[in-house]
Amino acid sequence: MKRLILTRHAKSSWDDPLTPDHDRPLNERGKAAAADLGQWLASRGYVPDEVLVSDSLRTRKTWSGIAPALPGTPLLELKPALYHAGPDVMLAVLRHASGDCVMLIGHNPGIGEFAGRLVARAPANPEFARYPTGATLVADFDIDRWADLKWGTGVVHDFMVPREVAT
Repeated sequence: MKRLILTRHAKSSWDDPLTPDHDRPLNERGKAAAADLGQWLASRGYVPDEVLVSDSLRTRKTWSGIAPALPGTPLLELKPALYHAGPDVMLAVLRHASGDCVMLIGHNPGIGEFAGRLVARAPANPEFARYPTGATLVADFDIDRWADLKWGTGVVHDFMVPREVAT
């Protein structure tokens, strides 16, 4: 059994229009949402042993906001290929993972489409189709190795958006 925690980065700042997209930081709401997400994950025992993160500033800062709430120190891998990746690239990156519980932090529109294609049945939450900032899917897969991952085989365990769990 493998578990995937699939997270779209938290809300980023557009304060400086000259900042390149790759270098946009989180805004205050995004920082708070990342911390709330970390608390939510910890409260449910969703603790990754491997974290795959796009190398953009906002995805790295999302992880930095989540990590303090979680026990242990998972293997962290910055993956430039995840920056604005589509579902096929995300699948290829995930197939090389080695953890039993992997967290992947990326961007829309790719991450929302990736989530939709991975699961056998979408969660009832209407936000799933939109996959807003900070949205997080927890899905289980009946596989021994990530290399065996196939579309449409994930069983949704949980799904949240930050405003639903804000403290």
